[in-house]
Amino acid sequence: MIMKRLVVVESPTKIKKLREYLPAGYRIEASRGHVRDLPSSAAEIPEKYKGLDWARLGVDVENGFEPLYVVPADKRAVVTALKAALKEADELIIATDGDREGESIGWHLLQVLNPKVPVHRMVFTEITKEGVQAALDGMRAVDEDLVAAQETRRVLDRLVGYTVSPVLWRKVAKGLSAGRVQSVAVRLVAEREMDRLRFTSAVYAGIKALVSKDGVQRFEAALTHVAGQRVATGRDFDENGRLTDAKMLLLQEDAAQALAERLPTMPWAVSNVEAKEQRRSPAAPFITSTLQQEAARKLGLSAKQTMRTAQALYEGGFITYMRTDSTALSNEAVEAARRAVEKRYGKDYLTAGPRTYAGKVRNAQEAHEAIRPAGTSMKTSTEHHLSGPEARLYDLIWVRTVASQMADARLRLVTATLAAGAGMKEGGTEATFRASGRTILFPGFFRAYVEGSDDPEAALEDRDQPLPDLTSGDALRCHRATHERHETKPPARFTESALIKMLESEGVGRPSTFATIVDTIEHRGYVRNEKRTLYPTFTALAVSRLMDTRFHDLVDLGFTAGMEETLDLIAEGKAARTPFLSGFYGDLEMRVATGLKEIDAREVSTLRDAAWEPFAVRIGRYGPYVEGEVEGEMRTASLPDDLAPADLTRERITELLDKGGAEDGLLGIHPERDLPVTLRKGPYGDYVQLGDDEQEGKPRRMSLPKGVSPAEVTLELAVSLLELPRVLGKHPETGQDIKASLGRFGPYVQHGSTFASLTAEDEVLEIGLERAVELRARKAFKNAPLRIVGTHPDDGAAVELFAGRYGPYVKHGKINASLPKDTDETAFTLAEAVELLKAKAGSAPAKKTTRKASTTAKKAPAKKAPAKKAAPKPNAKRGGAK
Repeated sequence: MIMKRLVVVESPTKIKKLREYLPAGYRIEASRGHVRDLPSSAAEIPEKYKGLDWARLGVDVENGFEPLYVVPADKRAVVTALKAALKEADELIIATDGDREGESIGWHLLQVLNPKVPVHRMVFTEITKEGVQAALDGMRAVDEDLVAAQETRRVLDRLVGYTVSPVLWRKVAKGLSAGRVQSVAVRLVAEREMDRLRFTSAVYAGIKALVSKDGVQRFEAALTHVAGQRVATGRDFDENGRLTDAKMLLLQEDAAQALAERLPTMPWAVSNVEAKEQRRSPAAPFITSTLQQEAARKLGLSAKQTMRTAQALYEGGFITYMRTDSTALSNEAVEAARRAVEKRYGKDYLTAGPRTYAGKVRNAQEAHEAIRPAGTSMKTSTEHHLSGPEARLYDLIWVRTVASQMADARLRLVTATLAAGAGMKEGGTEATFRASGRTILFPGFFRAYVEGSDDPEAALEDRDQPLPDLTSGDALRCHRATHERHETKPPARFTESALIKMLESEGVGRPSTFATIVDTIEHRGYVRNEKRTLYPTFTALAVSRLMDTRFHDLVDLGFTAGMEETLDLIAEGKAARTPFLSGFYGDLEMRVATGLKEIDAREVSTLRDAAWEPFAVRIGRYGPYVEGEVEGEMRTASLPDDLAPADLTRERITELLDKGGAEDGLLGIHPERDLPVTLRKGPYGDYVQLGDDEQEGKPRRMSLPKGVSPAEVTLELAVSLLELPRVLGKHPETGQDIKASLGRFGPYVQHGSTFASLTAEDEVLEIGLERAVELRARKAFKNAPLRIVGTHPDDGAAVELFAGRYGPYVKHGKINASLPKDTDETAFTLAEAVELLKAKAGSAPAKKTTRKASTTAKKAPAKKAPAKKAAPKPNAKRGGAK
């Protein structure tokens, strides 16, 4: 007799692939993430705990910081289905992901399901035949220490969010939030913006010359010295625009121009040549953060897009687990990579032996392998029949893995010092230039892969830039010399990848959290993300200042990294959670109480800087605005949403205050309707309007799409917006129109009564029919019933079972009826459903009769019994029931 084993994974998308590799007798179900969590609202708090001081936190701060867990309404149907499946099983196997989050999900499943059969924990790092078999052979128990570490992290995040956020609401603006790691990220981008605002640029000149030895092979050289004095370049100035060494020559533009004009007439010669060989070693295989960074540089993917695509690749069995901070490769992976190198590039491109890498991530957990192609065959994306973003990301992972086992690249670097005007000026050379060349002697891993750079002007290492064969004393000819005006640049704003790199290097956050951090600070309104460059808002500056002043430890890199180290100790069973949480919360609670009393809301919401004086920026109820005196009167003006703090100048403030009462902007006349098209600002944001307010009938209006600033709006764009909704075409199955438009909650597509929101990658003015059909199908699938219970005996129409926001319910026509609490959905019968629906129909108020039914006697509506509020069950917590 085959034993029946129930395997529970996190994501339903893994099930299909796993079924290919698990033996007979294994049934796979998905928990769809966490099945329990801290209450997200007051409505989720069980009655017995309401009224207690700590209940709103969901953490009993008075008794060991024990969390109060609840099963959210949207997970009750999942739990019911899992319990039903468990009744038929002889064993339960928890197969959630192998990180702390996955361990926690598995532990919660055990608390909710309360299995009476043997339980095993299975972890696979790749969904392949070999990976699944290895996981089956290495099953273990749930790691309580990992669970404790994850629970402590969750409690920490709740304590910070629920105690500090109210300070931000009352002192800065409604709807703001604080987060243990999120606030650190906000501080980093805010401080960088302030560095840009206070940066003073310096202007300097330089000269580039086009030179040759024989008149044929020309090369470029840059000026370094004039009459023996070094010429200043951008790196020689501080943030205030001053030279760091007074002995350097600040070359002025007019002097540079005069010298450049003389250079082609001067004698030139090589004064010195230095050559050396260098070796370049390949980068380590990908970890989560480096994958996100490189995917941004080379594929243009956001951190969120990268993780979503990597998740699909992992669940499809194409790559190993994508949340890792380990650069290690298994022996099987190393051998597979080396075979791929030899097959594609030859033995000369292999290292003498396997190459290993030491992790460089602070507080690295080293729990998994690096991210690599799954299995032992190193198949290409073509062999896997991948396409689109999945193929491009897989290819990136493939070449990085293969390159890690390839030989070093060898380069010859040549630096030549050139003298111009030798012997023409007393004291020696009038001008000195430097030319650099690079020749690849052996490409090594360059044949497969070269790591990208965050500097868009950086030269690619795998490109030859040779100099001619130069020897000291060789005569040269200057063909052309041009002077260049340069201006020092402020520190660059963070890109997504640069911020992730900074957080990782400082030990803040974990591989699974980096993409979420970036996404959170964007959706909370702290940054504006344009082409993956993070522009902090004025609100971010105010919040960062308050946090740094009143809750400095929470935004201090060292302190936050120290908390991560403590969580690691808890995960290893070397530290206790309660003393750690007690000390942290006691200090935090005191600071919050003091802050609520002492913080001046107007002052903390006011931003001042020398660059804006005598004006100030304030964070108001409807967003940031500038305030100041103009011509003897105090004025205010809203700040454009797309204006970054460092780009705001005193001149721009004056302009905004002058235009504070200006009329709405006329964009032009509609080409077909001969009506004015204007750009206007309303209480809910900017919009375009067709016609005047005084005209007969309500003028047509349309809000600007998210991410479109007023400055970008042209007459053509406004006309396109006013034509919304767009008919994209007919649905291939129903023949009904599919439309695209903008609504209260953003852009969407509509098919009949189904509305599906567009994603961040879709454009409402560009989306096509095929994509709209796909979005509509996703929405329809999401809204599909759990099952059809049967057909109603009265009319033969389907009776369907749905998972609703407040629990499962049955639907027949327009009548919905909730299932009684604790009903087993899997055993729920048609007869029971019909009785529920009849009872619900009888308790509904009578509808107004139509003219057609006017001769029918009216039936008095049945009295509706007062609804009883079901008392929620107590929830299990770590170590017992609460």
